[in-house]
Amino acid sequence: MTPQDMELRIVRYGDLKPCKTAFIDAHTPGSDQKENFTIIGGGVSESADQHVHITIPHGFNIGAAGQPPRCRNSLHDHRTAEAFFVLSGRWRFFWGRYGDAGEVVLEKGDIFNIPTGIFRGFENIGTDYGMIMAILGGDDAGGGVMWAPQVIEDAANHGLVLAETGKLYDSKKGEGLPDGVAPMPMMDTDELAKRGEPTTAQVLPNHVARYWDLVALSDRSPLQVIGETGQLRDKPGFEVNFITRGSASENGNRFAYPSVLMPVTGHWKITWEGGSATLAPGDTMSVPEGLSYGAKPSMTGDAALYQIVGTSDPAGLTWMG
Repeated sequence: MTPQDMELRIVRYGDLKPCKTAFIDAHTPGSDQKENFTIIGGGVSESADQHVHITIPHGFNIGAAGQPPRCRNSLHDHRTAEAFFVLSGRWRFFWGRYGDAGEVVLEKGDIFNIPTGIFRGFENIGTDYGMIMAILGGDDAGGGVMWAPQVIEDAANHGLVLAETGKLYDSKKGEGLPDGVAPMPMMDTDELAKRGEPTTAQVLPNHVARYWDLVALSDRSPLQVIGETGQLRDKPGFEVNFITRGSASENGNRFAYPSVLMPVTGHWKITWEGGSATLAPGDTMSVPEGLSYGAKPSMTGDAALYQIVGTSDPAGLTWMG
């Protein structure tokens, strides 16, 4: 594969195109400054303005959320896996019907494989603009987002209505629901009762991994972080591996499914038969199935990257330990 072909599969951090109207809370005070990025796959954006950087199906989606300090992403749920790692900033994740069942604070490089079946939200509690990178199960990302009822009510009070088709309509732009199209129904009492309320103590051991622990554990060989035998045991339709300077290899990476490389720290030289490329933190590289490649840090200092690999497992519910 030529360098020109592979360059089409690399999304540079500086080239990311944000959407500020991606979701139903885009006008709600406290959530109206967030930016959504869809890097690989269609994601779960509800806006026609969302730019998709790479449309090639991978069996999973890669996205990102960028937010200034104290900006919040409202309570929602997905039908398939949702995992985040922190690229920059300091983030508080919270969950439960009203967001008060539990919480965890994540720093750069930490990863959170969020259980399905619970409402979850997050906010940047740092002092600068922050970015978190997202992995969503399935090519269709589970068919969209399910919002807590109060989020839908707040959005309507600020001019945004979500149709039953999953499309947003903005009354501030003179838009309204088309004839014959009803608003997205809110969850009834029975559906809400199915949503979990796990405590922080129940979630942390099986769903959160800390960057510096992963660095220590991957000093000699790549570490499976999310997977059937991973630090966070799960089979969500993809695996997540962690590679550092000590466990990097110039060859031997070849998979039957597409893989994605996402540096957290350091600059990485990726080589394959026919070319090479250098990745920096925030860059995303898609590698086609069957292509052998190597990944090694190209400079001194800390160097770590996440490697996401598709699997034959269906993109289903996240295992809740």
